[in-house]
Amino acid sequence: MNEPLALVIDDEPDICELLTLTLGRMDIRADSATDVSSAKKRLVEQPYDICLTDMRLPDGDGLELVEWMQTHSPGVPVAVITAHGNVETAVQALKLGAFDFISKPLDLGNLRNIIENALRVKAGAQAANSKLLGVSSRMENLREMIDKVARSQAPVHISGESGTGKELVARLIHENGPRADGPFVPVNCGAIPAELMESEFFGHRKGSFTGAVNDKAGLLQCAEDGTLFLDEIADLPLAMQVKLLRVIQEKKVRPVGASQEEAVDVRFLSATHRNLAKMVADGEFREDLYYRINVIELHVPALRERGDDVLLLAEHILNRLDASASMDDEAQRSLLTYGFPGNVRELENMLERAVTLCSSRQISADDLHMRKTAESGAETPVLSGKLGDQVEDIQRQAIVEALEKTRYNKTAAAKLLGLSFRQLRYRIKKLGIE
Repeated sequence: MNEPLALVIDDEPDICELLTLTLGRMDIRADSATDVSSAKKRLVEQPYDICLTDMRLPDGDGLELVEWMQTHSPGVPVAVITAHGNVETAVQALKLGAFDFISKPLDLGNLRNIIENALRVKAGAQAANSKLLGVSSRMENLREMIDKVARSQAPVHISGESGTGKELVARLIHENGPRADGPFVPVNCGAIPAELMESEFFGHRKGSFTGAVNDKAGLLQCAEDGTLFLDEIADLPLAMQVKLLRVIQEKKVRPVGASQEEAVDVRFLSATHRNLAKMVADGEFREDLYYRINVIELHVPALRERGDDVLLLAEHILNRLDASASMDDEAQRSLLTYGFPGNVRELENMLERAVTLCSSRQISADDLHMRKTAESGAETPVLSGKLGDQVEDIQRQAIVEALEKTRYNKTAAAKLLGLSFRQLRYRIKKLGIE
C-alpha cells in the first residue's frame, strides 16, 4: 500500500522542516510549497491525502486557499495553522471548509491527532444512510449537509423543534466522520444539577469535595477521540458556559481538584430547540460561546414541513411495532393534514398507542384519536372518557417500569422511554407518580 502524501504550505523553513519531520515519523511523505500560487499548482498536478497550510503567505492567505480547494480539490482535507489566540480566523477557516486548525506554537501531539483524523476522511464519503428517512427536498438537503460536515472537525450546532431527530443527526455526523471508531457521548445539559455540572463535565480527583471517594473521569474525557453531543445546550448556566468555551478553544480540561490541565481531543456537536440568537441578544447565552459552537448550523425540518415523508415514516414505524398492522386511506389523509407539534416523536407515540388499542390490525382515523380545533382547523389528538383513562394507565405503567429498571434515575428512564428529561418530569407530575 502506498504511503499517504501530504502538502505542507508555509514560507518559514523551520515550520516546514518540523511538519515534514512529524509527517515522516508517521510514515507520510510530504511535498512543500511556500506560497498560494505554487500550492495551487501542486494541488492541480498531484492528488494529496492531506494539506497543512499557514494562514499568512507571501502572495495571499490560507483562507483564500481553503476556499479555492473546496472547488478545485474538494476531496483533500485541509488543516490551517493560525496565530495563537486568533479564534476569529480559525472559525472563519472552518466555515470556509477547513477540516481543522492548529495554533502556534505547534503542539505536536495535537498535530498528530489532526493528521490521523484527516487521513480517516474518505473523499466522497457515503451520504447519511437510511437511518434518516425521507424523500422530501428538505431531507435530501439535510443528508447532503450531514455528509459534508461529517468530514470536518468544525463544531456543528443542530437546531430544530423538539422531536425532530436532532440526536439522530448528531449520531450520523459522528458515524460518517473520521471519529466513527471513537465514542459518541450524548449529554442532556438540562438534566445535570448545576452543583454537579463541573464534576460531571470535567471529572474530579479523589478528596476534591465531600463524597469524592475516587478519581472520576468526566464526560469530556469519556469522549476522548470521539464526539461529545451537548443536547439542550441552551440550558447551560452562564458560569459553565465560560468554562466550556475555554475547553473548546484550548482543547484542555482541568478536573475538579487537579493542579494541572489535561489535553482532550474531542469534537463538539450541540443542539437545542430554543432560539440561541435571541438568547444571546437577551443576555441569556454568551455571544463568544455561541460563535464557537455555531461554526456550522444544521436545521432539522419539522415533520409538517416534509410533505409525504410522514407516510413513509409511519409505515416504517408500524413495521417496527407490528408488521401486520396497516392504515386505511382516511387515517393516511389525517396524518397528512395534522400539524404534529411533537414531530417524529409524537408520530411514534401516536402509532404505538393506536397499535395497542385498536381492535383490528388496520388502523383507522378514529384509532389515531384526532379532531379539528376551532382555532386553527389543524388536527390534534384527543382522548376522552374511559379510553383516556386506559391510555394514562398504560403510560403510568410504562414510566414506573422504566424508573424501576433504571433504579429511579430519571435521566436514564427518559432515554429508555424516548422522552426528554422535561417531558418525563411533566408526565410524572401529571400522572401523580410518587
